[in-house]
Amino acid sequence: MSDIFDRLKEVKKKFDRLNEKLIDVEVLKDKQKLKEINKELKNLEPFIDCYEKYEKFSSELREAEDILKDSSLDKEFKNMAKEQYEESENNIEKLAEKVKILMLPKDPNDEKNVIIEIRGGAGGEEAALFSSSLYRMYSMYSEKKGFKTEVLNLNETGIGGLKEISFEV
Repeated sequence: MSDIFDRLKEVKKKFDRLNEKLIDVEVLKDKQKLKEINKELKNLEPFIDCYEKYEKFSSELREAEDILKDSSLDKEFKNMAKEQYEESENNIEKLAEKVKILMLPKDPNDEKNVIIEIRGGAGGEEAALFSSSLYRMYSMYSEKKGFKTEVLNLNETGIGGLKEISFEV
């Protein structure tokens, strides 16, 4: 498990180096380079969040260990420290699983747009109304996730249904 968090430390170092580049005058002049650095920083943010949580949980774990080793403290205080120790240990394990998922390779198509076509098949007006509901569902989901949609082709019916629609996300 420490191997995962060692890799997180490397990501943190890379994040810090990229942040330092942002104040470089040459980088600020080159808009394309600035855009690339900002995109890479944005991709590293989930890792940095995990790293900061790991540091916090590790600190709590060390504090609880120190309290448990101290023989001069009362039993009730040690019980609280033991609970804190177990909770921090559990949080670190959950974080390790999250980091493993984050470290999976990205799909090269993740950054690309998608074109969706919805056609009301057999069923006449009811199929067209269902197509309209599908489009509304997809567009609302896209909006909720922060994606933009653009209608490319639209063929409506008289009662608010859609015979066909093509849109880009």
